[in-house]
Amino acid sequence: MADIARRANAHWTGDLTKGQGTISTESGTLKDAQYSFKTRFENGVGTNPEELLAAAHAGCFTMQLSALLGAHGHDPQDLKTETTCGMVREGQGFKIASMHLKITGKVGNIDAAEFQKHVEQAADMCPLSRVMKGNVEITHEAVLS
Repeated sequence: MADIARRANAHWTGDLTKGQGTISTESGTLKDAQYSFKTRFENGVGTNPEELLAAAHAGCFTMQLSALLGAHGHDPQDLKTETTCGMVREGQGFKIASMHLKITGKVGNIDAAEFQKHVEQAADMCPLSRVMKGNVEITHEAVLS
């Protein structure tokens, strides 16, 4: 049995290209957020699974980095992670092939090399990175401000 369980749901009506759906989370942070073919494969208004995965990865990684920095005596004053989820065609469909994390941090008591080391550790330890490891190329770029 899981120590922590989080829930979300999706509802879809219609065919793939003309249909539409909504996504909601148990917490209510997302409530009936609209998604569709256009929001996923074009640039329509609404969200899509890849954008949500990028947001989840950014959040998970940034929390992991903050924990590592604090545990090693550094002062994580401001951390910002911008994550890009790259999807490519594979056979008849698509595959999430890459996640690129760009981390900008204002951190006390640290130099750029030490910051980079902790970014690499966080990328290995983050639960979402661990789920994707071996299947998705995860790269990172660290900028200490």
